[in-house]
Amino acid sequence: MNRHIDVEALCQEKGLRITDQRRVIAKVLSEAADHPDVEAVHERASAVDPGISIATVYRTVRLFEEAGILERHDFGDGRSRYEAAAEAHHDHLIDVETGRVIEFVDPELEALQKVIAERLGFRLVDHRMELYGVALDRKS
Repeated sequence: MNRHIDVEALCQEKGLRITDQRRVIAKVLSEAADHPDVEAVHERASAVDPGISIATVYRTVRLFEEAGILERHDFGDGRSRYEAAAEAHHDHLIDVETGRVIEFVDPELEALQKVIAERLGFRLVDHRMELYGVALDRKS
């Protein structure tokens, strides 16, 4: 599931002022095929504009998150990682050895989660699922 969301367009929809540095950070986040942490976003953004400080990236990421443009994830590696807020729901499988994050959607799993919630007396309104594993072809 490799999706690219236009973060700058989301900023404009939310009425956020777009400075040149925010535009660069938005572009980096839009083009990210992974779930980068702030340091990775800073490294990529400063390759485009060396004047972008780590503090600017932290402030911008926080602003985007508060506006609902970014989602923050903690995949158990001690770093907050980010992705553009998805229009369509998806879950994550994290390779605990490499840190690679794989996005997936499984309709059977989605249906089962609703059944479980109903069995427990609830109507499911949202959820977040993170699976952690190691590749089957790796020796352990």
